[in-house]
Amino acid sequence: MNVLIVYAHPEPTSFNAAMKNVAVETLSGLGHEVTVSDLYATGWNAVAGPADMTGPPSDGDRFSLAREQTAAMETGTIAPDIAAEQAKLGAADLLILQFPIWWFGMPAIMKGWADRVFARGFAYTTGRKYDTGMFRGKLAIVAATTGTSADTYAPDGIDGDILAVLWPVHNGLLRYTGFDVLPPCVAYMPGRESPEVRTTQLSTWADRLRTLDSTEPLFFHPASDYGPNERLRPGIPARSAVQRNV
Repeated sequence: MNVLIVYAHPEPTSFNAAMKNVAVETLSGLGHEVTVSDLYATGWNAVAGPADMTGPPSDGDRFSLAREQTAAMETGTIAPDIAAEQAKLGAADLLILQFPIWWFGMPAIMKGWADRVFARGFAYTTGRKYDTGMFRGKLAIVAATTGTSADTYAPDGIDGDILAVLWPVHNGLLRYTGFDVLPPCVAYMPGRESPEVRTTQLSTWADRLRTLDSTEPLFFHPASDYGPNERLRPGIPARSAVQRNV
């Protein structure tokens, strides 16, 4: 496979860096081609806006990011840094998002990578989402760290079910654009664990990477489970991380 690892951590000796390095070593050892986008090292611009397009605006009176992204993709005037990342993503069979969970989400620099790279006309467009997403057939997995324990992220934990916490990434970004999303690999509070536990966490991640072919993706309701109002049809039991029957 072609693998793209998008990595977001400012510290080169962090546990996130160690997870990224394990992924590179493991996947390369299995014969896969691995590319890393190190967002902090490259000084990625996280702010989406008019500078993302190198051509004249399609509407000079009012800026719409979605409209201008679409026009830029059609005319080949998307900014060069975005185009470079889109080329990597377009070639990837597997996308790994490697990041620390900060304030229940991705670091701002990774959110900004998604805002700019997952441009309309490249990652989605009218009628191309979820089951018919542009990246249908590709795999994605989140590899993340937390500052607190697995208990806090249990379904009855104070921070909430980790799958609910990651729902905006899993469903709102990855599944929305068509990826098959594998269960995340989360290293819970590595900064407060012993060296032995951290070693085990890295070994667990390597084992996950070796068994990708046999890993069942997360469940997302297919389009047929929804009515014309895009709500679950009566009689369909909600099975996702956050949806519920009402």
